[in-house]
Amino acid sequence: MLAKLTGWLLLGIVRLLTGAQARWYGCPPKAEQRIYFANHQSHADLVMIWAALPEELRTITRPIAARDYWANTPFKRWITTEVFNAVYVERAATVPAAAAQPTAPAEPEAPPPPPVRAAAAPQAERIEPSMEPLLPMAPPIVDVTPEAFDEVQGRLDLPAPPPLPPVAPPAMEPEPPSPAAAPASDPLAPLVEALRSGDSIIIFPEGTRGHTGEPQKFKSGLYTLATMFPEVVLVPAWIDNVQRVMPKGEIVPVPILCSVTFGAPLRVEEGEERRPFLDRARAAVIALRDV
Repeated sequence: MLAKLTGWLLLGIVRLLTGAQARWYGCPPKAEQRIYFANHQSHADLVMIWAALPEELRTITRPIAARDYWANTPFKRWITTEVFNAVYVERAATVPAAAAQPTAPAEPEAPPPPPVRAAAAPQAERIEPSMEPLLPMAPPIVDVTPEAFDEVQGRLDLPAPPPLPPVAPPAMEPEPPSPAAAPASDPLAPLVEALRSGDSIIIFPEGTRGHTGEPQKFKSGLYTLATMFPEVVLVPAWIDNVQRVMPKGEIVPVPILCSVTFGAPLRVEEGEERRPFLDRARAAVIALRDV
């Protein structure tokens, strides 16, 4: 109930300040699913085109609202949600900060140490033959303890043992791959959802407010929605004088007569490319300025 009363109060204030005249030049006001697209010169454009629609169309038409402006205070968030039933959009898709930071390159691994080869056993000393006559000798007493055996074995002239095979370095576990950056959120997703639910919407294809009197080049969102929902009627609109009621950077409205002119519907022709269609849609909006 409070939202409805606030809507009527706001509607009276807007019509008192601007007149909010609606001129249906190319199509009648009809309760069918539509995409209204208009020039954008002020934050008041949203309120102006909402107030210009008859009541039976206001209840089924949702204007888009930039979240960073219309949801930055509790009051504006309540107005846009409860009164205008607006669709919030992000002006720019955001990427998580962690994914945006470049990762430092991994340090190169040190080469494995060269294999240690066993030292060759020293060769036994060569004994020269003696010319002295052989004398009978007592049999020697041989120490057969393990230590003595190893000592004798080491004095023999035996070939060096084969080198030990190189020791392979321990296998390094591969580092888990870093998670891929989260995809940027699609700014058209809320509009697609609104259209799928059967609502009409009001969009501003320029994407931002201008101040030259001429609409800027249209962005691709209008073409994307038009191709995704070919059954939805595309209605151009020209909002006149509202930039003088609340110019860019101002917050206090100035009373002045304003109007909204609605033109003939458009559609994407078979095989029509994106940029030619967007230029044609922009021209249709500009043509309504002099009607």
